[in-house]
Amino acid sequence: MQSRMGRGGLVMVTHRLPVGDTADASGAPAWHDGPASLGGALARTMREHGGVWVGWDGGGVAGRVSGSPTGDEVRTRAVALPDTDETALALDFADGVLRPLYYDLATQPTFGERSWTAHVRLNERYARAAAAAAAEGAVVWVQDYELQLVPAILRRLRPDLRIGFFLHAPFPPAELFVRLPWREQILRGLLGADLVGFQRPRAVTEFNRLCRRLLGVRVYADQIPYNGRVVSVGAFAGAVDAAGLAALAARPEVRRQAARLRARLRQPRRLLLGVDGLDEIWGVGRRLVAFGGLGEDQDDAVLVQITEPRRDRAERHRRARAEIERLVGRVNGESARLTSPSVHYLHRAVDRDQLAALYLAADVMTVTPMHDVAGLLAKEYVAARADLGGAVVLSEFAGVADDLDGAFVVNPHDTARLRRTLAEAMAAPQHELRDRMRRMRAAVTRHDSTHWAASFLRALTVGRAPGARETAS
Repeated sequence: MQSRMGRGGLVMVTHRLPVGDTADASGAPAWHDGPASLGGALARTMREHGGVWVGWDGGGVAGRVSGSPTGDEVRTRAVALPDTDETALALDFADGVLRPLYYDLATQPTFGERSWTAHVRLNERYARAAAAAAAEGAVVWVQDYELQLVPAILRRLRPDLRIGFFLHAPFPPAELFVRLPWREQILRGLLGADLVGFQRPRAVTEFNRLCRRLLGVRVYADQIPYNGRVVSVGAFAGAVDAAGLAALAARPEVRRQAARLRARLRQPRRLLLGVDGLDEIWGVGRRLVAFGGLGEDQDDAVLVQITEPRRDRAERHRRARAEIERLVGRVNGESARLTSPSVHYLHRAVDRDQLAALYLAADVMTVTPMHDVAGLLAKEYVAARADLGGAVVLSEFAGVADDLDGAFVVNPHDTARLRRTLAEAMAAPQHELRDRMRRMRAAVTRHDSTHWAASFLRALTVGRAPGARETAS
């Protein structure tokens, strides 16, 4: 890996740059590292190997981003997305077609030729920006489901590059993926990479199956001969910056903030926490219903529920927010005390210090997505709890459920069972909770985000994913 990185460096390509809406004193765009972000690990990877980060900066001027977790500036190259109907169509394709299919949302995707054409052109913009940023023989790491066509386009522009792609979203099962009118184009786009990575082994199986079925290729031990090359396919379980989170949670000001939070909430017997998106995938509604039905188990318990605002402000997100706020009002109307509500709801972004303080304050972290997503916030909570306190209530559909055997795992579609599991986590004795947390922390610290990034790049540069099966298919 070192020799190839040394020859050409590393180019990171993501849909959005790690840029927030603020700037430092010099006017440089400030680093934005939201909940469950891998930005810290990727910044360290950039520092180690050199190179440049390519992506959309939201309309500002990037150049360099200040305040990264490494303490260094990160060199960036902004992809220009003009404020036109074509850009809007391209973004709508990602949010209105790919996202519902990949996350198995109830929303019916709308397939339109114009939006697909705009999506292709958007991917061409990213590929051209990456090609311009990459030195001879560089390694290019493309991420995000919005950019699945980039590897093949970039391959045509720069055959000298070593190209990897990682999908943070769940890869859909075949019966969903085949609904896409442009399914072959997306598969061929991904096969432009030398390594295609997914969160879970199931996704590897589905991808291999679809390549055989739709493209007629053969798969040998998770390697696919394609256009005179061999494409490796592998699973790389999601991870978090365990050391960074532990250090952040150990800061005296963060610990004081956690104590103030509990005091402002009137020192509840049990404090539960949820930090989620607005889509129905995250299961916020069912969690609120389950919490509201706890009865006596809810006495002197408080749920802090945070939803992250979406930049696109789509109508379905406005509807989802309205439904969550309706349920919050219902739960508080039926079960809150006169002195304080049972559910404290915030619809706003929280910074890393605030989130770490919430992790320390919370007795139970709830991560209960309804579908197959990573669920990395559960690992963040565990990483922050060096005191071995707290419990995790975790959906069996979260990817991290494979790693966190100390969590209270539940099927979130079963509201009654979710309610009982919340009560079980709140009532568990301290010695059991400490044992569970000790096991989870061992897994989280052993396979952290730095290990994740290094594992992917190692597989990319040696040409074989770890754990590849030895049977042809």
